[in-house]
Amino acid sequence: MSPSLSDIVEEARLTARALMDYGDHFFSPTVRVGVTGLSRAGKTVFITALVNGLTRGGRFPVFEPLATGRIARARLEPQPDDAVPRFGYEDHVRTLIQQRNWPTSTVDISELRLVIDYQRQNGADRTLTLDIVDYPGEWLLDLPLLKKSYEQWSRESLMLSRERARAPLAAQWHSHLATLDAAGQEDEQAALTAARLFTDYLRACRDERFAMSLLPPGRFLMPGSLAGSPALTFAPLDLPDDGAAPAASLWAMMRRRYEAYKDVVVRPFFRDHFSRLDRQVVLVDALAAFNSGPAALVDLEAALAGILDCFRIGRSTLLSNLFRPRIDRILFAATKADHLHHASHDRLEAVLRRIVNRAVARAEDTGAEIDVVALAAVRATREAQMQRGREKLPSLLGTPAAGESADGESFDGATEVATFPGDLPADAEELFRSETAFRGLSSATAEKSDFRFLRFRPPLLEADGTGEPVLPHIRLDRALQFLIGDKLQ
Repeated sequence: MSPSLSDIVEEARLTARALMDYGDHFFSPTVRVGVTGLSRAGKTVFITALVNGLTRGGRFPVFEPLATGRIARARLEPQPDDAVPRFGYEDHVRTLIQQRNWPTSTVDISELRLVIDYQRQNGADRTLTLDIVDYPGEWLLDLPLLKKSYEQWSRESLMLSRERARAPLAAQWHSHLATLDAAGQEDEQAALTAARLFTDYLRACRDERFAMSLLPPGRFLMPGSLAGSPALTFAPLDLPDDGAAPAASLWAMMRRRYEAYKDVVVRPFFRDHFSRLDRQVVLVDALAAFNSGPAALVDLEAALAGILDCFRIGRSTLLSNLFRPRIDRILFAATKADHLHHASHDRLEAVLRRIVNRAVARAEDTGAEIDVVALAAVRATREAQMQRGREKLPSLLGTPAAGESADGESFDGATEVATFPGDLPADAEELFRSETAFRGLSSATAEKSDFRFLRFRPPLLEADGTGEPVLPHIRLDRALQFLIGDKLQ
């Protein structure tokens, strides 16, 4: 299929932007790192902890440039893109340290520039500029829509909604769908009702009880200023296998609005932000999927495969930098590792590697480097040994958020408690086969109830008299070494 005129124009715009960026970066070496993840994966916390650790000299033994003292300092500077909101680092770090609350979730794109002064391994002094771009993972799942017609997207969405795990959540929308005649006269009220019920279905899928991940279009769940606009007022229809949409029909109306969504929402994001990234972090709340069972894990696997298919990946070359930059390193990170004992951290990594395995195999053929890590950007718990009968059992100490409850006990948000985390199975495949995600301390207990981890407040930190304290973490230094260690050699 030959490219359309609009595709050719879009490619020309992307090339022109790449040439402009290359000219800027030639005199000031810059790495643009995208940070994304699906709902509640911890994007804001990750970026805040990364900046805090670099600017405050955090304990990063695996991040070689900082551990060996070659980084002289890291400082924030004004961001380069005037039309993009600044990532609110200062507010977020105050929320974490002073209020001991988690920052609000990402609902829009934002950016932050961090400048690192360092000494190369040959002794020369250099500067690297790190532009961090924070955006919702739901937007990333919209990118495949650029290659899909309304008819293809509609059929795929309906097929997905009829799967066993999703069908009950889509029942009300399906009932309304059965009353619609795709070839009938266009009807604004029918479109509004269909879009509302379809959005309710997507929102239900995202609920932590089900933890589904594959939920495009992303802006239906975070509409912002587009709420109520025609570009967000469409839904899938039951369509014939062939034929064209009659003029002025409901089908034609939905297709027109679907194309408007791509033009107004998806293409500008791809052109202005996504296509300019050099490195990418994809954060995954795998624990939520574990809690919801194999169906959520399979859904997460499909979502991450779709995400990886969006990236223009491969080894960076002079020509690619000049005309179309490529993402040459992607980090998949399973967050909230502090909710598990350290003995399960490698197992958590193994599960995430299993989820992205097929997608990673395709990417590695292009020369791109991909890594998987289990981490906690901000560690909210400590490990301890607690006595239970005659046994000493590994436990976690932390302060549950107000309103959390376990075993009939509710927590006030001020009292530290000890919890006994379950162990992930040594064989990652067990999570995809069994309805019981976690193997707890007693197999009998595990068979009766699934694992539910508590939400902990950020840790209580003591100021050291030199400014804000450094946030504790698990394996954040390993993530940094993979992402930018090669640029600081």
